[in-house]
Amino acid sequence: MSQYYDMGDQTLWNPSNGASRLFLSQVNVYQAEVGLPSGIGPMKADECQIDPTLFTAFVHALLAWHRRTSHAVMAALSEGFIATVLVLAERAAIEVNWQAADRADGRELTDVQVPMGPGPSEGAWAAALRQKSRELGCFMPT
Repeated sequence: MSQYYDMGDQTLWNPSNGASRLFLSQVNVYQAEVGLPSGIGPMKADECQIDPTLFTAFVHALLAWHRRTSHAVMAALSEGFIATVLVLAERAAIEVNWQAADRADGRELTDVQVPMGPGPSEGAWAAALRQKSRELGCFMPT
């Protein structure tokens, strides 16, 4: 069995029930972290609608949150979820604002790893997430 993540009439992803259940659980976690609704609606009869306006704001807030977090464990835990969200954003033709995320809204780093090593450079951070997203997209049927 599988479930559908749609934006309007377009299916962005058709994962198995287990993958969908895990993803939706993580959506709730990251909505709380960034303080914004994701735009990913409830799953009803194996279908979920994604609101493009809310989802776009969520994607940008999520990237800014991730960029501000220099804690190695938090970064590792969140990268898979963020890569999944980026695949959905790309399929929805959402233009990701990497520069705004890279500046992280001018806020200070949060959840700093101690001892703290050098963080990734601006270009390396975005490149690594893009690569992870491209690789993951191959395993996300529509």
